Amino acid sequence: MRKHCYIPDTQITPHTPIDHLTWIGNYIIEKKPDVIIQGGDFADIESLSSYDIGKGSFEGRRYADDIKASKKGMETLLKPMNDYNSKRTLWKKKQYKPELHLTLGNHENRITRRADDMVELDGFMSVDNLEYESFGWIVHPFLKVVDIDGIHYSHYFTNDLSSRAIGGESIILRMKKIGFSFVQGHQQIYLSGCRSLSNGRRIRGIVLGACYLHDESYRGLQSNNEFRGILIFHEVRDGDYSLMEISLDYLCRRYEGMPVWEFMEKKYPKIFAQSTWMQYQKVRALK
Repeated sequence: MRKHCYIPDTQITPHTPIDHLTWIGNYIIEKKPDVIIQGGDFADIESLSSYDIGKGSFEGRRYADDIKASKKGMETLLKPMNDYNSKRTLWKKKQYKPELHLTLGNHENRITRRADDMVELDGFMSVDNLEYESFGWIVHPFLKVVDIDGIHYSHYFTNDLSSRAIGGESIILRMKKIGFSFVQGHQQIYLSGCRSLSNGRRIRGIVLGACYLHDESYRGLQSNNEFRGILIFHEVRDGDYSLMEISLDYLCRRYEGMPVWEFMEKKYPKIFAQSTWMQYQKVRALK
């Protein structure tokens, strides 16, 4: 039986904090999962967003800046592991080398779509610009379903007769439609379910698509209150596991010695002031 670590959508831009990636990297070194899965949308690629064209928020966005920000984020996430292995090399001890899987998301797919739409960019613009492979990840194409120890990972899952994502608030209905144990990101919600079968097996389903310290402005003032963090799957076998949730607030307390709202209020006061999620965190903490 193996241990998996799942990192949902981080949606890194040139303007968003990445301190939490250091916390996640440190936690990974502590717990040493056998497999690490990043579920896609690691990079936001806001310069290629089709939703913001013509809006004031689109001004100043540059593709090169998006690529640079993604690489910096990946370096930050993996730095604790690289530092740990450098010391192990010095001490002539076995290094920590987990499997690294990344299932590309629709935000990374913005690059592919733009390159397809503009043939003159062929050879200059592609997902390879992110250099995920050079960081050690096995990169899986957008919407490919990846089976790891019976858990099927993809950025999201589609209906049989269309390419549209399977949605809905019922995790049980999703599990019935998909038919096997799965984990996906994409949506800024957290759904978790378990369905026992008559043959003694259990199907598990997870939807978790938020692992960042900023708010997504397009979601408005009444959203941005979802669980944000990572998941650890212990004792993974044949699609079943023991689940552990690790929130960004917990990681901040562990590695910064303060709750996440207090950390953000001190280090990023402007982001804190504009964040519905941070206000909720503070209110809960002070009750």
